[in-house]
Amino acid sequence: MANSVDSVRMAAELRACLGPLVRRLRQVRPEGELTLSQTSVLVRIDREGPTTPGRLADAEGIRAQSMCTIVSALQERGLVVRTPDPDDGRRVVVSLTAAGVEGLHGARRERARRLTRAIDDELSSAEREQLAAALPLLARVVHRL
Repeated sequence: MANSVDSVRMAAELRACLGPLVRRLRQVRPEGELTLSQTSVLVRIDREGPTTPGRLADAEGIRAQSMCTIVSALQERGLVVRTPDPDDGRRVVVSLTAAGVEGLHGARRERARRLTRAIDDELSSAEREQLAAALPLLARVVHRL
């Protein structure tokens, strides 16, 4: 299926707009907030359930040693717990603690708060309605990627 010039331009403008949005949301972190790698691991465990460090490393595309460092840091903060794998006592399973779930959701709430404030401060009521109408379209495009 060939792209029209308008679709190519829209794709470029969308990348130019959404890339900085995502980076800005990730960059502005309160002191003590988790790193992007730590957050990514918590999100993955929250979404997919308890798993082994090896599976986490594979899913995140990093070396097992790097994942062990991330998991150790999360465990020191009380956000994850390691327990023996019921299927193989030589392995461990990493799970979220209650503090890990709360920390993850707290970070999400803070990002949502900042984005909500920017929308309220910058957009008129009519513009907010336009943005709301565009969200399902964006979700469809993201799903297609």
